Amino acid sequence: MPYQRSFDMPPETPPAPCMHLRSKAIYVTGNPDPNDPHDEGSHQYNCWCNLTQHVLGPDEALVSRYDCIMGRGCCQTR
Repeated sequence: MPYQRSFDMPPETPPAPCMHLRSKAIYVTGNPDPNDPHDEGSHQYNCWCNLTQHVLGPDEALVSRYDCIMGRGCCQTR
């Protein structure tokens, strides 16, 4: 196999989330950081919508840090 040179690319920062997205990280650390690898799971699995108080948003789709962004009909950013 020939030598292949590769560079580590910095991880992409996800777009700003909906202001109604909630996760356990808000209540544990007080300030969830989307770039913190320790908070990674909390943004994806332990989320709920503050409008519906459920894991489904007003549009009846699942909520997560990577799904609740601009382009989704119910998303509101600050």
